Amino acid sequence: MTHSYSPSSRRHRQGPARRIGRTLALVLPVVLVLSGTLAVASVNWTGASSSTLTTASEDISQPAKSRAPQDVLREALLTELQEKDPGIALTHLQQEVDRRPSLAKHCVSIARSLGRAAVQHYGPARAQSFSRPVCDTAFAAGVAETV
Repeated sequence: MTHSYSPSSRRHRQGPARRIGRTLALVLPVVLVLSGTLAVASVNWTGASSSTLTTASEDISQPAKSRAPQDVLREALLTELQEKDPGIALTHLQQEVDRRPSLAKHCVSIARSLGRAAVQHYGPARAQSFSRPVCDTAFAAGVAETV
Protein backbone atom coordinates (compact mmCIF):
# COMPACT_ATOMS: atom_id res chain seq x y z
CA MET A 1 0.00 0.00 0.00
CA THR A 2 1.41 3.41 -0.96
CA HIS A 3 0.52 6.76 0.51
CA SER A 4 -0.17 9.82 -1.59
CA TYR A 5 1.74 12.13 0.77
CA SER A 6 5.10 13.29 -0.50
CA PRO A 7 7.35 15.63 1.49
CA SER A 8 8.35 17.57 -1.64
CA SER A 9 4.81 18.90 -2.16
CA ARG A 10 4.78 20.40 1.34
CA ARG A 11 8.11 22.17 0.90
CA HIS A 12 6.84 25.16 -1.15
CA ARG A 13 4.02 26.15 1.22
CA GLN A 14 5.08 28.37 4.10
CA GLY A 15 2.79 29.19 6.97
CA PRO A 16 2.54 32.55 8.72
CA ALA A 17 4.66 31.36 11.64
CA ARG A 18 7.62 30.65 9.37
CA ARG A 19 7.31 34.06 7.68
CA ILE A 20 7.14 35.81 11.05
CA GLY A 21 10.14 33.83 12.26
CA ARG A 22 12.22 34.78 9.23
CA THR A 23 11.25 38.43 9.60
CA LEU A 24 12.26 38.43 13.26
CA ALA A 25 15.51 36.66 12.41
CA LEU A 26 16.38 39.51 10.07
CA VAL A 27 15.08 42.48 12.08
CA LEU A 28 15.95 41.52 15.66
CA PRO A 29 19.77 41.59 15.30
CA VAL A 30 19.60 45.01 13.64
CA VAL A 31 17.46 46.38 16.48
CA LEU A 32 19.78 44.93 19.12
CA VAL A 33 22.90 46.37 17.48
CA LEU A 34 21.34 49.82 17.13
CA SER A 35 20.06 49.92 20.70
CA GLY A 36 23.42 48.75 22.02
CA THR A 37 25.21 51.42 20.01
CA LEU A 38 22.91 54.12 21.33
CA ALA A 39 23.38 52.88 24.90
CA VAL A 40 27.17 52.95 24.61
CA ALA A 41 27.11 56.37 22.96
CA SER A 42 25.06 57.90 25.77
CA VAL A 43 27.49 56.87 28.55
CA ASN A 44 29.85 59.52 29.87
CA TRP A 45 33.23 57.82 29.42
CA THR A 46 35.35 60.80 30.56
CA GLY A 47 34.80 60.17 34.26
CA ALA A 48 33.86 63.79 34.93
CA SER A 49 30.44 64.31 36.42
CA SER A 50 28.13 66.35 34.27
CA SER A 51 25.60 68.83 35.60
CA THR A 52 22.70 66.80 34.21
CA LEU A 53 23.71 63.77 36.20
CA THR A 54 24.02 65.80 39.39
CA THR A 55 20.64 67.41 38.85
CA ALA A 56 19.02 64.06 38.17
CA SER A 57 20.42 62.51 41.34
CA GLU A 58 19.24 65.49 43.39
CA ASP A 59 15.74 65.20 41.96
CA ILE A 60 15.60 61.51 42.78
CA SER A 61 16.63 62.02 46.40
CA GLN A 62 13.71 64.38 47.06
CA PRO A 63 10.30 62.78 47.52
CA ALA A 64 7.74 63.57 44.85
CA LYS A 65 5.03 66.00 45.87
CA SER A 66 1.66 64.36 45.50
CA ARG A 67 -1.28 66.50 44.52
CA ALA A 68 -4.59 66.20 46.26
CA PRO A 69 -7.52 64.96 44.15
CA GLN A 70 -9.47 68.17 44.76
CA ASP A 71 -6.56 70.27 43.46
CA VAL A 72 -6.31 68.14 40.33
CA LEU A 73 -10.07 68.44 39.80
CA ARG A 74 -10.01 72.21 40.41
CA GLU A 75 -7.28 72.75 37.80
CA ALA A 76 -9.03 70.54 35.27
CA LEU A 77 -12.34 72.36 35.75
CA LEU A 78 -10.72 75.80 35.54
CA THR A 79 -9.11 74.78 32.26
CA GLU A 80 -12.44 73.46 31.03
CA LEU A 81 -14.14 76.70 32.07
CA GLN A 82 -11.78 78.72 29.88
CA GLU A 83 -11.84 76.32 26.92
CA LYS A 84 -15.60 75.64 26.86
CA ASP A 85 -17.93 77.38 29.33
CA PRO A 86 -18.70 77.45 33.07
CA GLY A 87 -21.90 75.43 32.60
CA ILE A 88 -19.98 72.41 31.36
CA ALA A 89 -17.43 72.78 34.17
CA LEU A 90 -20.23 72.92 36.77
CA THR A 91 -21.87 69.83 35.29
CA HIS A 92 -18.61 67.94 35.48
CA LEU A 93 -18.07 69.13 39.05
CA GLN A 94 -21.46 67.72 40.05
CA GLN A 95 -20.70 64.44 38.26
CA GLU A 96 -17.34 64.09 40.00
CA VAL A 97 -18.86 64.80 43.43
CA ASP A 98 -21.56 62.21 42.73
CA ARG A 99 -18.96 59.71 41.55
CA ARG A 100 -16.51 60.35 44.41
CA PRO A 101 -18.36 61.50 47.55
CA SER A 102 -15.04 62.26 49.28
CA LEU A 103 -14.84 65.40 47.11
CA ALA A 104 -18.12 66.77 48.53
CA LYS A 105 -16.35 68.66 51.32
CA HIS A 106 -14.30 70.52 48.68
CA CYS A 107 -17.22 71.20 46.34
CA VAL A 108 -18.03 74.66 47.72
CA SER A 109 -14.45 75.94 47.44
CA ILE A 110 -14.08 74.53 43.91
CA ALA A 111 -17.40 76.06 42.81
CA ARG A 112 -16.41 79.46 44.26
CA SER A 113 -13.11 79.26 42.39
CA LEU A 114 -15.04 78.55 39.21
CA GLY A 115 -17.29 81.55 39.91
CA ARG A 116 -14.34 83.90 40.38
CA ALA A 117 -12.65 82.58 37.24
CA ALA A 118 -15.87 82.96 35.26
CA VAL A 119 -16.11 86.64 36.22
CA GLN A 120 -12.52 87.21 35.08
CA HIS A 121 -13.11 85.39 31.82
CA TYR A 122 -16.70 86.36 30.91
CA GLY A 123 -17.53 89.41 33.03
CA PRO A 124 -20.00 89.52 35.95
CA ALA A 125 -23.30 89.56 34.01
CA ARG A 126 -22.46 86.69 31.68
CA ALA A 127 -20.80 84.66 34.47
CA GLN A 128 -23.95 84.92 36.58
CA SER A 129 -26.00 83.48 33.70
CA PHE A 130 -24.14 80.16 34.07
CA SER A 131 -25.12 79.82 37.74
CA ARG A 132 -26.57 76.46 38.81
CA PRO A 133 -27.52 74.97 42.16
CA VAL A 134 -24.29 72.99 42.38
CA CYS A 135 -22.85 72.87 45.91
CA ASP A 136 -25.48 75.17 47.45
CA THR A 137 -25.04 77.91 44.85
CA ALA A 138 -21.38 78.39 45.72
CA PHE A 139 -20.68 79.32 42.09
CA ALA A 140 -23.05 82.31 42.41
CA ALA A 141 -21.32 83.27 45.67
CA GLY A 142 -17.96 83.21 43.90
CA VAL A 143 -19.36 85.46 41.20
CA ALA A 144 -20.82 87.84 43.81
CA GLU A 145 -17.50 87.99 45.72
CA THR A 146 -15.66 89.19 42.65
CA VAL A 147 -18.16 91.87 41.67
